[in-house]
Amino acid sequence: MSGETAAGASPEAPAERPASTWLGRLVDVRPGEAPALAWSWAYIFSILAAYYVLRPIRDQMGVAGGIENLPWLFTGTLVGMLALNVPFAWLVKTLPRARFVPLTYRFFAANILVFAAGLYLAGPEGDIWIGRAFFIWLSIFNLFVVSVFWATIVDVFSTEQGKRLFGFIAAGATLGAIAGSATTAILARDVPTWALLIGAALLLEAAVFSMRGLARLSDRLRQAPGGGEAAPAEAIGGSAFAGITRTFRSPYLLNIGLFLLLFSITSTFLYFEQAGIAKRSFPDRGAQTAFFASVDLLVNVLTLGVQFFLTGRIVRRIGVGPSLALLPAASILGFAALAVSPTITAIVVFQVLRRAGNFAIARPIREVLFTVVPREDRYKAKNFIDTVVYRVGDQVGAWSFAGIAALGLGATAVAVTAVPLSLAWLLNSLWLGRRQAERQRRQEEILQDPSRTGG
Repeated sequence: MSGETAAGASPEAPAERPASTWLGRLVDVRPGEAPALAWSWAYIFSILAAYYVLRPIRDQMGVAGGIENLPWLFTGTLVGMLALNVPFAWLVKTLPRARFVPLTYRFFAANILVFAAGLYLAGPEGDIWIGRAFFIWLSIFNLFVVSVFWATIVDVFSTEQGKRLFGFIAAGATLGAIAGSATTAILARDVPTWALLIGAALLLEAAVFSMRGLARLSDRLRQAPGGGEAAPAEAIGGSAFAGITRTFRSPYLLNIGLFLLLFSITSTFLYFEQAGIAKRSFPDRGAQTAFFASVDLLVNVLTLGVQFFLTGRIVRRIGVGPSLALLPAASILGFAALAVSPTITAIVVFQVLRRAGNFAIARPIREVLFTVVPREDRYKAKNFIDTVVYRVGDQVGAWSFAGIAALGLGATAVAVTAVPLSLAWLLNSLWLGRRQAERQRRQEEILQDPSRTGG
């Protein structure tokens, strides 16, 4: 990592006192870091607001296209992820960050405008096929644009800053999600769908504007450790397939992929468990919708509170590994409880705690893991892990759930299966924490003595 932080402070900055402002009371922000923090907030707020404007539209289109077709739509999503990874890696190889990140977001914005035009011109029969394509596209979009955001963030902030600030930055994502979903909920009855899509495209342009504001700070204030990496203003280079090859050659990156794979598999198990329990408990579709909305509201409220007040303090107190292990530890207890008592109360408590724990703690702390890898891995390997590996986990979880059901086994068998997976996930988290700390120490030694780079 760089010898200077995104705000120009040295790694010894923790000795300074937090800014004596309202912001300093919410997060341990150091002098000079507030502008970078503000741009980061605007950046992720715009992305998540755009996605959550589109998400209810996707869900409605998925149902309209036939619930029986949803597994195939998920498979199409995985294929799309694989197809898009190599062109993106080529952009990373060829262009500097200030060009390939805006190009990525504007590519997706152009896609949104094409869908808007299609919905405006198509008849009812065409809407079904547009809806299926849109479902697959948005399932690719949401992981891709968020992954690119976090790749940019870990390229700007140091490891020490990430431990303090990433949880607070993630709160901007939560607020963006609330704003986007509220916008669609309020306007969907009176505003045509194509107009909502245009609004989402404009939000992506706001994300590009915010990213450039953040990049101006980064380009001016960061330097490559040991002079061995390309500066942010330069193309990263390397191979277009490096995201795949470097992931499988690095035990560290491979275990980050395993972390996300196990999270995705167990999340899919829980998703199907929740759907089954909700269907049995609430026969009426309106009641089911209200149930899911209530769960989302509880998750968002709890997530915001933890992101604002606890995330940074937790990771500084117990470290990266134990912080990552909190979610799998909770999953062990939660799935064990479901195995014993698969009730609506158990599923709600478990789902709310797990999702809030992921958004508020596991996700931002997982990004800290990438602050100690080369810049090429921050964009190429990270994007491969965040998109393709995540969707592979979806597929494994979905088909495993279907296989368990085909054997005539119920929810208890699914929950029992998830317990050892969560235990393996916990051990993986602790291993990653130790390796992250070792890499951070080596980087700090290089900063103090660049001659160590070669050995």
